[in-house]
Amino acid sequence: MTHAHDRLLIIDFGSQVTQLIARRLRELNVYCEIHPYNRVDDAFLKDFAPKAVIFSGGPASVFSDGAPMPPAGVFDLGVPILGICYGQQVMMHCLGGRVERGHKTAEFGRAYVTPTDDRLPLLDGWFAGGREQVWMSHGDHVSAIAPGFQVYGTSPNAPFAITADPERRFFAVQFHPEVHHTPKGAKLYENFVRLAGFSGDWTMRAYREDAIEKIRAQVGDQKVICGLSGGVDSSVAAILIHEAIGDQLTCVFVDHGLLRLNEAEEVVSMFRDTYNIPLIHADEADLFLGALEGVSDPEVKRKTIGKLFIDVFQKHAGEVGGATFLAQGTLYPDVIESVSFSGGPSVTIKSHHNVGGLPEKMGLKLVEPLRELFKDEVRALGRELGLPDRFIGRHPFPGPGLAIRCPGEITREKLEILRQADAVYIDQIRKHGLYDEIWQAFVAILPVKTVGVMGDGRTYDFACSLRAVTSVDGMTADYYPFTHDFLGETATRIINEVKGINRVMYDITSKPPGTIEME
Repeated sequence: MTHAHDRLLIIDFGSQVTQLIARRLRELNVYCEIHPYNRVDDAFLKDFAPKAVIFSGGPASVFSDGAPMPPAGVFDLGVPILGICYGQQVMMHCLGGRVERGHKTAEFGRAYVTPTDDRLPLLDGWFAGGREQVWMSHGDHVSAIAPGFQVYGTSPNAPFAITADPERRFFAVQFHPEVHHTPKGAKLYENFVRLAGFSGDWTMRAYREDAIEKIRAQVGDQKVICGLSGGVDSSVAAILIHEAIGDQLTCVFVDHGLLRLNEAEEVVSMFRDTYNIPLIHADEADLFLGALEGVSDPEVKRKTIGKLFIDVFQKHAGEVGGATFLAQGTLYPDVIESVSFSGGPSVTIKSHHNVGGLPEKMGLKLVEPLRELFKDEVRALGRELGLPDRFIGRHPFPGPGLAIRCPGEITREKLEILRQADAVYIDQIRKHGLYDEIWQAFVAILPVKTVGVMGDGRTYDFACSLRAVTSVDGMTADYYPFTHDFLGETATRIINEVKGINRVMYDITSKPPGTIEME
């Protein structure tokens, strides 16, 4: 492990919102890592050398057999510790307090905490107007605090909502400061890291410098190949690696003929012309579209594209000769999700992040320079590397491309219509200044033709559906509330400018994760 930055350790007890703790800390320019409780022992603590520790919440009860516990040595490190929800309970349990089963004191949802007469620096900026709103999620509750602790805040069902032992700098809260339902939660984290003495040196400039050193140390004089999709993650990874090792990197851009209008040209131009990065442009549209001919089942489409992608990438990567590393844009959420919380062996990074097992097939070692970053940090790093904002802020685009925005059989004619309609729609969104408010917007061409009248003639053309969703993290989505004027203007433009479409609809369903895209 490198120790270039002050580091904060988050011990994860299984809360669904542990990642949000890391997000709040990163926003304060504090470097932190999340590790499951069952991987953190005294030897780990010594090596990690945290400047502070946070215990996350979690679904367990301290009374359960095999209840998650922190290593005993954590309390002897002499560093500040903040326990959240289950983290508070386990802290009290370990330090001589008492926890009781929920019965009538369980609390889930919004609650209000009232301060006691004692003041605490952790709560600077809190309680200016009396009580503060927080978000509770607990069954068990603390019924007696540990020796040395005092109470600094109470709620109707949590008499020990905020407790602390200021001398040892141990703090414990029964609510979740990391969620947006605790409006002043970010301030509490800010106070905690200030009390712990963090300098806030975790910046993208510092990360860039560290990452370049690490890449050079890992790669040496060997060659690296990078599968380029044109998306933000792989592009930022490629440009960072190129800055570190120059022409030892070759990018392979597989063009499957299912990209948006002018997308292939933009990617090739940016990498070859702007950054002068060696690039193999694998134009394999005929191969992919030939294999997809007559296929309408969405899952068959995905599998066909995925298998061909691997074959094509392998073929062109072989042209590089002597490459020993494969670069990937793996992000920190993928790393966290790939670690088994239950104590079993670590599972592999999700399949769509390791190019379908290519590293094993080709005997390549991985270079993953973004694996410590969240998505918004990747965008910040991209800006630090000089990528244009228009590129960095682009909406996510699925690996199978337009294939999943073209329900039913895929034909070149339908793809061309779809590209043109999508370009008009995105142009409209940009013109109205809405692009950055929307997480993802696209057109889907529907597998039906409808009769229409245009001017003096009848038409028999395709219908298309417009989709636009807002999302914080891509996990859940809600439709974007366009005005009728915007939709009318956009529909008119599409029908007038795109030959082959005579009817436009807007999809206003809200969708869970797997169905943000059409199929």
